[in-house]
Amino acid sequence: MNCLVEKKDVHEIEPANIVQQTSFWAKVKNQQGLEPHAFSYKVSRDLVSPHEKPTKNINDDLLILIRNIDSKSCFAYVPYGPKVEPEFENYGVFLEEFSESLRPLLPSSCILIRYDLPWENQWAADESYFDRNGQWEGPPPAKNQEFRINFNTHNWNLHRSPSDILPTNTFFLNLAQSDENLLKHMKPKTRYNIRLSVRKGVYVRECGMDELDKWYALYVETSLRNNITLHNKEYFYSVLSNRNNNFPGNIHIKLLMAEVDGIPLAAMFLILSKNRATYLYGASSTEKRNFMATYALQWEAIQIAQNSGCKEYDMFGAAPNAYNTHPLSGLYRFKSGFGGNLFHRMGCWDYPLLIDEYNVFRAQEVNNQKYHNY
Repeated sequence: MNCLVEKKDVHEIEPANIVQQTSFWAKVKNQQGLEPHAFSYKVSRDLVSPHEKPTKNINDDLLILIRNIDSKSCFAYVPYGPKVEPEFENYGVFLEEFSESLRPLLPSSCILIRYDLPWENQWAADESYFDRNGQWEGPPPAKNQEFRINFNTHNWNLHRSPSDILPTNTFFLNLAQSDENLLKHMKPKTRYNIRLSVRKGVYVRECGMDELDKWYALYVETSLRNNITLHNKEYFYSVLSNRNNNFPGNIHIKLLMAEVDGIPLAAMFLILSKNRATYLYGASSTEKRNFMATYALQWEAIQIAQNSGCKEYDMFGAAPNAYNTHPLSGLYRFKSGFGGNLFHRMGCWDYPLLIDEYNVFRAQEVNNQKYHNY
């Protein structure tokens, strides 16, 4: 077999840049009602690259979250995994082999495996999917994507999910450079706003659990203003309460707040995992927006990440291009100003295990696009 998967303890997951594939994330999601399972796997190199020799292997770990649909069925969700990325032509072959190896290790009531793939979108490297302004127009329709991904598979069983869960478009900022170079590669307006926030007296500090209410007030204000899904306060408590636990890889969780005269103007959760920093959640006030507190907050987070030895900064979510037609276009304008590189992920892909049950589940999801957000 080209792929061997074995169960392991979630506390023994090897450190990873992708925080969603760590024992920390397993703990957080368990507190939020999901059931974490960890696996170690070994794949032959020819499954990743068809030009490699099958005698060589690649080893890694995988976190899967089991979510109940009802009393009789559940599904397996893989947040930003697997981390091992095959060559484009082997995406489907790899996932099929991997899924069939996982099948006997999952609950018998599991109707599908949903991969939230961190891999680069295949069509983001194709010039024909960019317009004359150099803006990516996105991948082709789902059926076209499925035809390409399933090519050379045995079962043709991979389906594009009705919607995505984690962000598919993000900016990665290279932290392996000096502050001077970081500022140099930013847009002039971003540099100006960072310096303006200093002149306005914006101060950024790290907060503890006792100030979670301040964060949550800003978060509720932001959610209502932007019409996004609203989590309860316990959701963020589960993240912050685990910050002092001894997880493999020495993961750090920081709640940062930007203030003027003690008044909170913006806040964010910064996660440091192995060599990557991730801007996981953010919020801001409608008050004193001319103080540019969000710019001060990001600049402080970038410097904290650098000083902690991180090599890259994941800004975690933006529109796929610079046009104003996307709901996240404002985030694109803000995050692109910091000089990072736009990266497009593959998004969510399903591998049904019980076909009839999957078809019913999928139809329900299509009719309720807000079904999942975890």
